[in-house]
Amino acid sequence: MAFKTLDQINLRGQRVFIRCDLNVPLDAAGRIADDTRIRASLEGIRHAMQQGARVMVTSHLGRPSEGALEARDSLRPVARRLSELLGVPVPLVEDWLETPFDVPPGSVVMLENCRAHAGEKGNSPELAHRMAALCDVYVNDAFGTAHRAEATTEALARLAREACAGPLMASELLALGRALAAPERPMAAIVGGSKVSTKLAILNALAQRVELLVVGGGMANTFLLASGQPIGKSLCEPTMVDAAREVMATLKARGAHLFLPTDVVVADEVSETALPAIKAVTDVAGNDLILDFGPQSMRRLVDELHACKTIVWNGPLGVFEIEKFSHGTRMLATAIAGAPAFSIAGGGDTVAAINQFDVAAGIDYVSTAGGAFLEFLEGKTLPAVRALEDRAH
Repeated sequence: MAFKTLDQINLRGQRVFIRCDLNVPLDAAGRIADDTRIRASLEGIRHAMQQGARVMVTSHLGRPSEGALEARDSLRPVARRLSELLGVPVPLVEDWLETPFDVPPGSVVMLENCRAHAGEKGNSPELAHRMAALCDVYVNDAFGTAHRAEATTEALARLAREACAGPLMASELLALGRALAAPERPMAAIVGGSKVSTKLAILNALAQRVELLVVGGGMANTFLLASGQPIGKSLCEPTMVDAAREVMATLKARGAHLFLPTDVVVADEVSETALPAIKAVTDVAGNDLILDFGPQSMRRLVDELHACKTIVWNGPLGVFEIEKFSHGTRMLATAIAGAPAFSIAGGGDTVAAINQFDVAAGIDYVSTAGGAFLEFLEGKTLPAVRALEDRAH
């Protein structure tokens, strides 16, 4: 991947439009529940301010109807938190395409929710032209939206006078490229989730690329069923058994290994009060729910991961939100953090597990993205990244 980066451009006095991913969770009172994405965006914003640029920051938040922004989707609380983190005022500009506004050199404003504009999600060239008139330099620092071709992520990148990647976008692409484009081997991928159907493309792509594929969560039950093992009343997709067998066949043809548990933690319900039991997979009974990998399987997996040189992780192994069924995911997180391999992890549940088990410091790169991370794992070309690459030539 070749694209221009923010530090390659002279920003002094320039009008700099930074598209961030500040789509943070809000509680019932409209307060920010987790400011991770705001903190991740600080580096690019600070750099532009320190260079004497006139900085404009925007993002989407929630799911507003185009042309009808409601109070719950306003970036006002995000502007307030950004102001606290930067230690400077961050005014919110509401009708920024209709009302003239001024940004002094070295200062920053927040432009209200970009998805409130008609044409944003449709990647309108007309809308992007109006946005391009506001800036001299366009910066995409929102990898989390890179898989969407929208006016502020794709069309504007092609129409602005200059376009580049911000530090968050650049570091994400560098880490993903190292893990997927030219990985050190052997390479392992851990993919968890409830349904094979939602991650089949990723599983197929990784089956052609890795030496070790670990399937966890509800998906593991479908693979166990495809292997002829009993799964009781566990979450499963019987219609995806043939697809699971195709993934298994691809791995076998390449001499690669599919890791499935040989012992599991079961219960008769998913609850805090459920009574867990450890069983060999072959002993799973008709009333059992498989809710986690067992300790014997985890010891074996830890050993296999320790021999790898690249590890990609997306998704937990079990119902880690309940302590009784969290031990497999805890051991996995700890093993990845302690492994000598280059490691990259991403996805909402994965980041939640990393934070829950406090292992972020041991993982080389933790992606703040969700859909874009998954599509990159599939090997798809991301529209926003392609736009930046095209501008670099």
